[in-house]
Parts: sequence; C-alpha cells; structure tokens
Amino acid sequence: MNTKLMIPVAVAALIALGGCSTSPTNAQIGTGVGAVAGGLVGNAVFGSTLGTVGGAAAGALIGNEVGKKR
Repeated sequence: MNTKLMIPVAVAALIALGGCSTSPTNAQIGTGVGAVAGGLVGNAVFGSTLGTVGGAAAGALIGNEVGKKR
C-alpha cells in the first residue's frame, strides 16, 4: 500500500474506532452514510476537491434528516 494512502486510512480507522464507544443513532448512521455517498457523487460529477467536500456536506445533511425519520 502506498504511504500517501496509508495515513488517511489510518486516521479514518482511528476516528471510526473512537465512535464505537456507544451505539450510534439512526441519524448518526444516516449522516455517515450520506457523507460518504455524497462525497463519492460530488467527486464523480465535479472531479475536484470542492465538489467532493460539497457533496459530502450535502449528503451528510440529507442522511441526517432521513435517519431522524426512522
């Protein structure tokens, strides 16, 4: 694995493990899933860092609202 890729993966793993101390709510799960999906779509559509971050933010907001309704 490439060194440039290992650092972000390690940071993401630490953040994910830190969130395991309690059971997440549906809104929190929706926020995480929405952020990932939105980031992927934003990157695919716009192909830039701004598109990725904007898509992740929009996806997080939508995912949070959808998670609240369950």
